[in-house]
Amino acid sequence: MPSNTPDASAVEVPRGELSLRTLAMPADTNPSGDIFGGWVMSQMDIAGGIAAWNVADGRVATVAVDGFTFHRPINVGDVVCCYADVLRTGKTSITVLIQAWVLRGRRTENRIKVTEGTFTFVAIDADGNKRQVEPLSKDD
Repeated sequence: MPSNTPDASAVEVPRGELSLRTLAMPADTNPSGDIFGGWVMSQMDIAGGIAAWNVADGRVATVAVDGFTFHRPINVGDVVCCYADVLRTGKTSITVLIQAWVLRGRRTENRIKVTEGTFTFVAIDADGNKRQVEPLSKDD
C-alpha cells in the first residue's frame, strides 16, 4: 500500500544554480538580533536579477515578487546561498524561483532552506523601456 508520508531518507536539495553567496552580519539584524527579512529579500532580488540578466542578455528590473515564504530564521554568521531557477521566459519578462539556503556552523554539509520566492523581471533598454527577450536555445 503506497504511503503519503515523505521518504525520510530523501534529502531536499536546492533548485537551480548558485547565483549569490554572502555572510549574514550583525549589521543585518533587528534589535532582537534576528536577520531582517527585508535584507534576505534584497539578497534574493540580487540573485534573481543576476539570473534574469543572463537570460535577457542585459539590463532587467524587478516587477513582481510572488509566493514569498520564510521557512526558518537566519542567524548572524550563516552563509546565505541564493539559488536561481528560471521558470519561464516570456516576450519581455523572466520569472525566476529563488531559494535561499544557509550553511550553518563549521560543517558545509549542514545546509538548511530558509526562504523562497518567485521573482519576475522585465528586460529593459538603456532608456528604461521594455524590450524583447530572446529565449536561450537548448544549445546555449
